[in-house]
Amino acid sequence: MRGVLIWLLGVVALFAAEHNATLANVKVERVTLDPVYMLPVQKYPKFQAKIELSNGQTVLFCCPKAMFDFYLRPFNYPEYHVKEEKDFKKLWVKDYLSGQWIDAKKALYIFGSKLPGPKGDDLIPVRNKDVANIFMLKFGGSRILTFDEVVHKGLGLIKYLDMP
Repeated sequence: MRGVLIWLLGVVALFAAEHNATLANVKVERVTLDPVYMLPVQKYPKFQAKIELSNGQTVLFCCPKAMFDFYLRPFNYPEYHVKEEKDFKKLWVKDYLSGQWIDAKKALYIFGSKLPGPKGDDLIPVRNKDVANIFMLKFGGSRILTFDEVVHKGLGLIKYLDMP
């Protein structure tokens, strides 16, 4: 009986040691959540956008639609301390076809494509008119908008894109 008990304790100790070794090899990844939609930014690499603030912070977004929501209503996110336009240092979006970061204010945005973003309809950024035409041949789209046109249409456009 004593032999069985010692053997059982040995098996439990061996299992515990292997379990702890497995836990030591687990890599914990930090998840960055989009402040607008609370979605993990890393899950949507082709749609990512970001805003660099004058205070040194960088705000990451899961999609351009979320970036525009933040840009148009920074007062909804007081933790970032954005009070006026000069608090935005630089806005970036990813060109959908190349995956490269481009200046959001110089990008063109495809409206009405068949390609859904992380939260449904979105504004798909591209770097120029030629790329916009290529994108629209593949994924459709009803309009090409500049940054200023999106801002002029304002929150109404963003809310329209959020409709089910």
